[in-house]
Amino acid sequence: MGRRNETNRKAHKKKADDKKNREKEAKNALKEKKKAILMKFNQDKNESGSTPISS
Repeated sequence: MGRRNETNRKAHKKKADDKKNREKEAKNALKEKKKAILMKFNQDKNESGSTPISS
């Protein structure tokens, strides 16, 4: 076993966790953007007088 095994393992875990967090944040940001666009679209539809199709 290498002398720096523990250090290397912790460094790799930190990098992996950081990557997961970045991906999660990006996914949430995209989800929020989509939600905002959808709400704006629905608001514009309602203001124009047409009724949205409900399923």
